[in-house]
Amino acid sequence: MFPGFYWQANVGSRVDQKGGASPVVRGSPCTANNPQSLPQYNRIMRTSNPALSGNTFWTAARPGYGGVISGEVMTVNGTINRALILLLCVLATASWTWSQFMEARDPAAIAPYMIGGLIGGLVMAVITVVKKEWSPVTAPLYALLEGLCLGGLSALFELRFPGIAMESVGLTFGTCLCLLIAYRAGWIRVTQKFMMGVVAATGGIALVYFATMVLGFFHVQVPGIYGSGPLGVLFSLVVVTVAALNLVLDFSLISTGASSGAPKYMEWYGAFSLMVTLIWLYLEMLNLLAKLRDRR
Repeated sequence: MFPGFYWQANVGSRVDQKGGASPVVRGSPCTANNPQSLPQYNRIMRTSNPALSGNTFWTAARPGYGGVISGEVMTVNGTINRALILLLCVLATASWTWSQFMEARDPAAIAPYMIGGLIGGLVMAVITVVKKEWSPVTAPLYALLEGLCLGGLSALFELRFPGIAMESVGLTFGTCLCLLIAYRAGWIRVTQKFMMGVVAATGGIALVYFATMVLGFFHVQVPGIYGSGPLGVLFSLVVVTVAALNLVLDFSLISTGASSGAPKYMEWYGAFSLMVTLIWLYLEMLNLLAKLRDRR
């Protein structure tokens, strides 16, 4: 899962059909009542996060698709609150599997929880993407299940490299905070070229992971990129950078969802999509630090 947020006014402009820019009009979201804006909206709001496609929030806002009827709409603050709840869910179950492993010191003791959390989390993620209106229930379940897997995996890394888990957590949230500040300040502009670059890079990484997995079934190892040598460290640095940049797309898209009048349940969906990216970034940080520790 790869992982798509923020105030549309900060973007500054949309890219038109000829590559030029047209000003963004505050307070005129892309909705069914404004069909002329849809081609630009769908094209500019691309993301490599499968939870957030270009028309995710616009479709949710349409009448007949679970759109806004009662007047309650998605807000950025509401999405942040939901994201904090999901984070607490992840931390709760991760702490439990962590403590189970530290008591037993045996990977077999937590293997069922890790496997169950991985498979269950994947199932919940697919259901959430397909049935977005269920996200108030499926998103917390996804977070709880992923926490089981993350806690066990972090404990295994911690046993070999003491202190690595807290370092990875600190770097993950530090990166997220820095990018959020840079986005709010306008230092990072979410343009079409920026989006296409991040999407292309994420797709390339996904292809590399998929290819190495398939080759592994035939006992063919890709040299270098998974080792702790210079090539392996460089590869992990590139992946961490791309994962971090996906957070910027998350900020931009969730902001657009709020400004386009998406229904209230999309706050949970937006928080879920952000959690997908954060988990990916954390795992890549963990992998990078393990390679650096292994070189000592």
